[in-house]
Amino acid sequence: MSTPTPTPASTPQPGHTFQVDLRGLVDLLSHHLYSSPRVYLRELMQNAVDAITARRLLDPSAPARITIRTDVGGGIVVEDSGVGLTESDVHTFLATIGRSSKRGADGELDLSAARADFIGQFGIGLLACFVVADQISVVSRSAREPGAPAVEWHGRSDGTYSIRTLPAGSVAQPGTTVTLTPRGDGSEWLESGRVIQLARHFGSLLRYQVEVIDRHGDVVRVNDTPPVWERQYGSPLARREALAAYGREVFDFNPLDSIDLDIPLVGLKGVAFVLPTPAHPTKRSGNRVHLKGMLLSDQATELVPDWAFFVSCVVDTTGLRPTASREALYEDETLAAVRDAIGERVRQWLTGLAASDLALLRRFLDVHHLAVKALARYDDQLLALLLPWLPFETTDGNVSLDEFARAHPVVLVTQTVEEFRQVAPIAAAAGMGVVNGGYVYDRELVHQLPLIRPGVTVADLDPETVSAHLDSVDPAAELAAAPFLARARAVADRFDTDVALRSFQPVGVPAMLVDNREARHERRRAELSSKADELWAGILGSLNSSAPRAQLILNHLNPLIRKLAELATSADPQLSETAIEALYGQALLLSRRPLRPADHALLNRSFLGLLEFATQAAGTGSGNSSDTGPGRAQS
Repeated sequence: MSTPTPTPASTPQPGHTFQVDLRGLVDLLSHHLYSSPRVYLRELMQNAVDAITARRLLDPSAPARITIRTDVGGGIVVEDSGVGLTESDVHTFLATIGRSSKRGADGELDLSAARADFIGQFGIGLLACFVVADQISVVSRSAREPGAPAVEWHGRSDGTYSIRTLPAGSVAQPGTTVTLTPRGDGSEWLESGRVIQLARHFGSLLRYQVEVIDRHGDVVRVNDTPPVWERQYGSPLARREALAAYGREVFDFNPLDSIDLDIPLVGLKGVAFVLPTPAHPTKRSGNRVHLKGMLLSDQATELVPDWAFFVSCVVDTTGLRPTASREALYEDETLAAVRDAIGERVRQWLTGLAASDLALLRRFLDVHHLAVKALARYDDQLLALLLPWLPFETTDGNVSLDEFARAHPVVLVTQTVEEFRQVAPIAAAAGMGVVNGGYVYDRELVHQLPLIRPGVTVADLDPETVSAHLDSVDPAAELAAAPFLARARAVADRFDTDVALRSFQPVGVPAMLVDNREARHERRRAELSSKADELWAGILGSLNSSAPRAQLILNHLNPLIRKLAELATSADPQLSETAIEALYGQALLLSRRPLRPADHALLNRSFLGLLEFATQAAGTGSGNSSDTGPGRAQS
């Protein structure tokens, strides 16, 4: 039996190597991976820090310094006292894109726990320098192989490079020197002032000494270690003042207070600064996150819970994972755990204020009560703790919910700000306890009150509930006012509104418009139906609701209402109608609801109409003419 001949499909094919267009890759980095060309200096400093870390694994007493020289032939020079590179290392790490040069003490690529000591982990750091440089020169002498000669690597943005071995003794000490020759469009990033600014921005918390020698030869110290939160102070007050000064320097505001952060699980330490001014919940504060001393991001909104938008943090961590660009935090379970831990620390701070510093707590709540209410929705313990201090808008003024509940065992809450403003004056005069639930979180918190204060009843308030609490008018008085009420109902019917006569406080309010949500929705539906084409009119007509209409409640205690009722049978009917329209318009304004164009026209028409009657009365000496009366003023 013969052996079958292998088919072409089963014949092993030779492998091929990906070809990398360096110019295209640099364009990808500058326009898509990195947010700005400024990251080039961060990558250089990062490589220098990692090189020093690697050398100290070999020799803990090795020097640790990074020097940046500016205005060197239009470029910059970065020198470090790190572990350095051999010629073999240069071929392996500088000429191979994507290969990380981070190694352990044995010189091999380090995948052990010691790798946590390094900042960079993606092997593209030096490549970022081509974003601003046309040429990169690296001169390095290895500390791992003391007898190895120094080597020079010269890379160009066209993707070519050259390597040469330098004469013995040309480089005295181990370490690396990187020189950047700027591109035409990158020279601004290598200017002396810009380099100092970037070095401070990225390296302020680095643990190794970093200096910049400017164009005048002056030495500028970039970092100030240890971090302010790790220093020793003579008293708690001195520490608090030092932290506040640091907050002003970093965030340009005077913090209300500072909260220490310490999460050993991820080697995180730092400070959360409480903002002195209100912050909108949807506009998250920027947080500065340093990874092993190097700034990772100054806009890390993902570091703190959504509800803690009233703090801005500065932290240094060893255990959080950066994204490939090293400009943000990688969203994973570890980051979620850190976020929860920071949230718990903020809760503890609030609890401590309630127990020991009520003055500061009141100042905090004056500014950030919205944030605390957001947190209290999900934290009954915190709600019970801070309830005596949280302010709410009520018919008793701006008071705490706890104080309000003691005065009103039955707490009524509106669903909108408009409804509260509509009923508040009348409800307050009637002794009803109403809370404005139209603001974010307030209605939800008010409904949680019985869980915290047993015995308190909470119910949603419909505007009709207020009208039910108003006093009825004596039947004889209502019968005497029947002609006026009939005319008022005829006028109000044009506005899809009913009329009722009641007695209520305050006496100075002649009329109140009670308009529930269903009535407003029905009017809006009718308006849209009248303007829509036949198809949409039919659809909107099918949604017709039998919701109750709005009510114009006239106050029998008000002198103006009594006078109009007396004149209903003798005065010009047109005067009565104009007066009723004016009363309706005033009630509209008192309800503070948005006015439609038709409402504006009504207010204008009734005002001008009353002016005409007043002018005629002044001219004839009588306000009770039997003439037909002036023509209706047009808007």
